Amino acid sequence: MSYAEFPSKALENAVNHFASLPGIGRKTAFRLVMSLLRRDRQEVAGFGESIAALHNDIVRCTVCNNISDTGICSICADDRRDRTLVCVVENIQDVMAIENTRQFRGVYHVLGGVISPVEGIKPSDLYIAGLEEKASSGTVTEIIFALSATMEGDTTNFYLYKKLGKYNVALTTLARGVAVGDELEYTDEITLGRAINNRNPYRQ
Repeated sequence: MSYAEFPSKALENAVNHFASLPGIGRKTAFRLVMSLLRRDRQEVAGFGESIAALHNDIVRCTVCNNISDTGICSICADDRRDRTLVCVVENIQDVMAIENTRQFRGVYHVLGGVISPVEGIKPSDLYIAGLEEKASSGTVTEIIFALSATMEGDTTNFYLYKKLGKYNVALTTLARGVAVGDELEYTDEITLGRAINNRNPYRQ
């Protein structure tokens, strides 16, 4: 659909913004915008406010780098969590996936991605320094590498192993109930729960 086919510049701008999201083509973007047009003004205003709040109200937890409404996320603030056990994940989706299994009572460390030369993501682009601080603190006894079973995930696991191996901390990885090539957030809860409980020492 070209610009000439849009009867309104506002409509075109809205479609372009929706189409910029991953997995959203222009046809889907157009349907979403038309759906919003059919809703009442107050509902659309609330939708817009929720989008704006993503940048205005959401912060990163100063302890684990998770998304939060406050300086310390609800998981890190929970005194019932085992702070000697740290689970390293790629993003917030993986935190939510593991939490849904109700099998893990430790805390998390969110890297913010994985090493990917193809996409230009280097170790310096990830939140690794904070993880090394935890490993060297003497209070953490085990760090679980819970990254997706992909080439990028395995590359990141190996880098972290080389970085953290000098500290007196057990380095483990998920059991291979998670199939090679699988994204963690799409793994079913039972399989993921078993992979956490049956984790293995990390080996090169």
